[in-house]
Amino acid sequence: MKLCVALDLPTKSENITLIQKLKSEDVWLKVGLRSFIRDGEALLHEIKTINPHFKIFLDLKIHDIPNTMADAAESMVALGVDMFNVHASSGRKAMRTVMERVNTFPNPPIVLAVTALTSFDNASFEAIYHTPIAQKAVDFAQDAYASGLNGVVSSVYESLDIKAHTASSFLTLTPGIRPFGENSHDQERVADLETAKQQHSDFIVVGRPIYHSDDPLGVVKKIIENI
Repeated sequence: MKLCVALDLPTKSENITLIQKLKSEDVWLKVGLRSFIRDGEALLHEIKTINPHFKIFLDLKIHDIPNTMADAAESMVALGVDMFNVHASSGRKAMRTVMERVNTFPNPPIVLAVTALTSFDNASFEAIYHTPIAQKAVDFAQDAYASGLNGVVSSVYESLDIKAHTASSFLTLTPGIRPFGENSHDQERVADLETAKQQHSDFIVVGRPIYHSDDPLGVVKKIIENI
């Protein structure tokens, strides 16, 4: 299991301060919509300048027509990121098209498909997809697996079932982790570190419990020790 730290702070300078505090640690860094739209490629380069061994997950959740998604994927590969994601609801054709393009490059990044966002509870999810989360997350994961992706983004609670219906090596990245039972805030399907371990999550994403702490490095070290 790997720790992925979410860089979701209000300013670039705050993100950079956090990164510098964590520069000695073996962690992944998640750059999402807010940070990438605001700070762009320059932020990615600055991360690698602080520590070239940091791994970057570019979390943009691409969802469009197949060729547009493949073009965007090619641009993300060119940025040198180590992992990015698309929406599984874009369908098998779109995901296959993305992977055909990505696999033309040497040492391509990990590509994941978003299943059900952790902000959904079952009622709000069914209102859109007309299927319970537990079932649809597996359906989406099977589509991603058949399309050649490396794994999916899901809540902890779908992780084991997804692996059972795809492969044990099929990656699950699980946001909404409150390592030691912290406040869930705007997330619905949250879990602590022990549950993530039991559910065989490959990557856990932790944000606010780290960057809202007075000692973010201490929290990261404690998470890594418990992993």
